[in-house]
Amino acid sequence: MSHISRRKICVVTGSRAEYGLLYWVMRRIEDADDLELQLVVTGMHLAPEFGSTYRQIEQDGFWINQKVEMSLSSDSPSGIAKSMGLGIAGFGEVYEALEPDIVLMLGDRFELLAAASAALVAALPIAHIHGGEITEGAFDEAIRHAITKMSHLHFTSTDTYRRRVIQLGEHPDRVFNFGAPGLDNIQFLKLLSKESLEEVIGMKLGLRSLLVTWHPVTLEPGKTREGLKALLDVLDKLDDVRVLFTKANADTEGRIINQMIDKYVAAHPGNTIAYTSLGQLRYLSAMKYVDGVVGNSSSGIIEAPSFSTGTVNIGDRQRGRVRADSIIDCDPNVLSIENALSKLFGLKFRLSLKNVVNPHGAGNVSKSIVSILRSYSLSNIVKKSFHDITGFYENK
Repeated sequence: MSHISRRKICVVTGSRAEYGLLYWVMRRIEDADDLELQLVVTGMHLAPEFGSTYRQIEQDGFWINQKVEMSLSSDSPSGIAKSMGLGIAGFGEVYEALEPDIVLMLGDRFELLAAASAALVAALPIAHIHGGEITEGAFDEAIRHAITKMSHLHFTSTDTYRRRVIQLGEHPDRVFNFGAPGLDNIQFLKLLSKESLEEVIGMKLGLRSLLVTWHPVTLEPGKTREGLKALLDVLDKLDDVRVLFTKANADTEGRIINQMIDKYVAAHPGNTIAYTSLGQLRYLSAMKYVDGVVGNSSSGIIEAPSFSTGTVNIGDRQRGRVRADSIIDCDPNVLSIENALSKLFGLKFRLSLKNVVNPHGAGNVSKSIVSILRSYSLSNIVKKSFHDITGFYENK
């Protein structure tokens, strides 16, 4: 079936995490006769320090149309501000060269704010995934809402988030709740067996095991180190627990976290191991077999419940997200973390996990997203009117 003109969907990815969530959306765009996938890679994907993960994208069989270098030699506030400036300039040139019909992005990182800003001034339609969410402990919160206001099509992961995007003034006809696309990985990826996982990560999981991911709490400078130290102090006291660490993103103080993890792992050979990037297959396989996901990553909130795996969510970074009953929230101090882990390993909690329902949907999300990308009329789409909530201004 041939088409004179295929709709060009330009997907932007800046980190291993959001690439994993976009994977099946990209596959379906690629497989569609009437769509053309344009892939732009930026941020951590291009940094050797973070594993040069663009190579994984190529190994997965995707063609990278353009790379936008954003200097990541510094994770200080001024360094990240400079990176954003470089990103805006780079994306401006890339969009001019590719001439996409829609720019698609997922999430809330600063690389995407640069990508969205350049698309906005180029009058390009933006489709945004995972809008409307609240994460009160990070400046990602403001970035996410800013991208929502720059975007023209919205794909949220729960009905609560859909209502919040509409509350921000977006027209209901442009806001779709299909669930979280990352759950498609759980549905379609053939996960590793426990034995295969242990072989590829180089560590047996033992009788009890934890998957730990700790990211910077960007709105609380200095607290990142304190919270992680408290967690490591608690892990130090646990008997017979194997710990698999995945390292932090390229955010402010990300390097501090990674240095602390490396130092801890070096002091605890045999029962700990750390990876810069596990990739979706190993990460989700680990999530399936460990006793709990620990830290402050969104994956513990969004993906872990689909495996009936418990999560210890520490601190405020994910505060405000819709969560399943499998999430144990605690403060970033030794006593609170100890109590949370004690609950996680307790028989009563483990039995309750069998009945957990994930509020972020049941998968097959990518098919629904691509259906809208294919069919939604782009005529005058960049001309938005603010959608007032009926009755909001009455009697004001």
